[in-house]
This record gives sequence, structure tokens and C-alpha cells, in this order.
Amino acid sequence: MAKKVKTLFFCQSCGYESAKWQGKCPSCNAWNSFVEEVVQKENKKEWQESTGSSGKTNSPQPISKITIREEHRIPISDGELKRVLGGGIMPGSVVLIGGEPGIGKSTLMLQIALSLQNLQVLYVSGEESAQQIKMRAERLPFDSEQCFILTETGTQNIFQQVKQLKPEILVIDSIQTLTSSYVDSAAGSISQIKECTSELIRFAKETNTPVFLIGHITKDGNLAGPKILEHMVDTVLQFEGDRHTSYRILRTTKNRFGSTSELGIYEMLGHGLREVSNPSEILLSQREDELNGIAVGATLEGNRPLLIEIQSLVSPSVYGNPQRTCTGFDIKRLNMLLAVLEKRGGYKVNFTDVFLNITGGLKVEDPAIDLAVCASIISSLQDVAISNDICLTGEVGLGGEIRAVNRIENRIMEAEKLGFKVIYISKFNLKGLNQDKFKIKIHGVSKLDQVFSSLSL
Repeated sequence: MAKKVKTLFFCQSCGYESAKWQGKCPSCNAWNSFVEEVVQKENKKEWQESTGSSGKTNSPQPISKITIREEHRIPISDGELKRVLGGGIMPGSVVLIGGEPGIGKSTLMLQIALSLQNLQVLYVSGEESAQQIKMRAERLPFDSEQCFILTETGTQNIFQQVKQLKPEILVIDSIQTLTSSYVDSAAGSISQIKECTSELIRFAKETNTPVFLIGHITKDGNLAGPKILEHMVDTVLQFEGDRHTSYRILRTTKNRFGSTSELGIYEMLGHGLREVSNPSEILLSQREDELNGIAVGATLEGNRPLLIEIQSLVSPSVYGNPQRTCTGFDIKRLNMLLAVLEKRGGYKVNFTDVFLNITGGLKVEDPAIDLAVCASIISSLQDVAISNDICLTGEVGLGGEIRAVNRIENRIMEAEKLGFKVIYISKFNLKGLNQDKFKIKIHGVSKLDQVFSSLSL
């Protein structure tokens, strides 16, 4: 008698599982997102035998009786990855790295695998052959005898090799190419991604082995597969950048073992990815002449202070509706700042086109760059340049007031380190600030008009 095939319907947006087709997903409210996939319940005994899992069950215990063991992170030489992970690789953690095709995800993970000289690393590739990986490895500055390459897509075969090799770190490139024999659907489907990820997470937690997963993204910029994939893993990293430029940004969007506001910056070179230890130098353009519409603001990304260049172009609107275009800045916040400049400052910006650009490809959400954005816009409007040795930081309120920002000392020290001579901050940040230990001149201001009159705008 033929075995009955079991099928289920999965939402392509969130991974919701249903026994029948539905027009609207009850979980994420997406329309026409359900697809039918063939599934098969896994044999738990077979999985335990293939992975070497003990299969023991846990019993409930009072929270007061639970003892906390201090987990020692695995040290790595890559300072940028160490920062975004929160200080090193946590044993038993599962890290998901997503990014556009060709951005350098595989190069980054292969470089990390080769740089871990004292750890045995298994790099599993389902996209490239061993010869292709070897050709890329020859261009990288690292070489290791402890890095093993496996070209395989079946999870059961991978676990058999893991059981023999017993690696200290496992890298999967990529999770969308893996298939489990317990699910009959094609690779990359919702059920396959969920099942393969679940098996890898159980392996990581039971063996205390860190697992790195490389993930594809959709045309919308989201990680391919169900949204539950991001909930299942411990850390989600986004590898961003323009393929036409050499700089890449590794951004944390979720981290159970550290901050979610950290970022690392790399430069893609012919021999691999180079860590950028001082990103402020690459975010500031080298200009011989002073140009109008350019201001430098001090911002924070996690624990790292950055000085970024804000470029504005303000011109009379030729058409009826003035244009508002932003790159790396919130368009709604720009409209708010323009309204403040019109109402509180008396500048006629309602009938002008405003184009704003944050250099370096960064997306900044820190309100501390509001003052630099306003100064950049008025500089372009008045056709008056701001001196290259002036830096600004402060949040602008609806009344035109300059509000205090956090960790002002770190911002001032970064500006002083890069050679700026003057920094404008909120007057309320001066309270408790020891100005004698800084060589840079600090201007405390409370209103926008004080800044503009001091800058002769």
C-alpha cells in the first residue's frame, strides 16, 4: 500500500502553518501568501543517532535554584565582528548573516574561518565547489590547517561529518540551500528552512558549538524565508553596502548576548576585507576648498562615535510642488526640521527643492545630527560655506531650541582627535562637563539663531 503523502500550507511572509488554504494569513494579514508543501514528520531517534544527541528531557525547577555559569566568549582577531557580536563568539550561539548577492558574505565568513588559527572550523558550502572556495582562500591574507571544507546540502550527511570531525565552529553557506530528508519539499521552501534551522539550533545548544548561517535576502531587502527564522536564531547581522563602492557595513539587528546598535565597517579589497578602525576618516570627504551646503555632525552607533558629513543642496523649485529627497536620513524628520527653520528661523524654504545626503552610505537615526542638518541646509540656502574645522551636535526641538544629547564627551573627543577646532553643542550639555581637559573650543548654544549668527549664515 502506498504511503499517504501529507501536505500543509505555509504563509510565505511569516511561515504560518495551516492544514488548508486561506486567502488571508491570520498571523501577518498577508493576502494570497499560502503555498502548499509536502511534509513528513521527522524520526527523532534517527536524528539523535546522526548528530550524537543525548535526547534527554529537562524537568522544571525553581528560578531561585538555577545556577548561572559564566560563559567565556571565544576570542577572535577580527575587531569589527567582535564588536557587533558583543565581545566575541558565544559558545552554543546561532548567528544569521544576511546581505545582497555579491556583497561579500561568503568572503567574510571564509576570512573569519581562516583567521581562527587555534580552532577547528568546518565550512559547509551548498553553493560553491571546493575548488572555487580554494581559489577565494588563496586571495585572502590568512591560511589555516584547521579550516575544513565540506560541499554538501543534506543536513543528515552534514551531521554525520560533524560527528566524526567534532568542529569547534560550524559555518553554513547558505541556509536556503540545505535540505532535510524529514521534509519532502524543495530546498529554500518555508518548511525546509524551518526544519534545517531547527536541527542546527538543537545541535548548537546540545553540543555548545557556535553555528554561523549565511542567509539570502529578498528584493525587498528582508531575509528570505519565514520571519520566524530571525526569531529562532540568537543573533541577526545585516551585511550592507553598495557593490559599486568598496566599503561594507556589518550591522546588528538582533543580539541576545550584546547591544543591537553596534556596527562594523570593512573595506573590500582584492585580497579580502580590511577592517576600518577609524571610520570617521572615510566618512569625511577630503576637500581643499570650503563648499556651501556641507556640515559635519557627531553621531553614535552603539559605543562608537562617528563624525559624518552632511551634504545639502537647496535650489528654487521650478515646478509647483517642491522636492524633498533624502539619502540615509528620515524624510519625515527632514520635513519637520524644514518647518522649524521656516517658522522659528524665518528662512523661506517652503518653495525650494531640498536634497540631503549622508556620505559614506550610512543610515543615521540619531537625533543628535539635527543641528548639523539644519546648518547644512541654511549654508546651501544662503550660499555661505561652513569652515572645515567646525563640528556640530545637538537635537533640534519644535521650538527651535537645541536639546542635550547623550554621551557628549565621546563625541567631543572624537572631533578633537580628528583635528576639529570648534564644536557646537547644547548649552544644557555643559552642566557637569569638564571643559579644561579638551583642547577643542566648545560653544554651548540654546537656540538655532545663535548657531546661525555665530556661523554668519
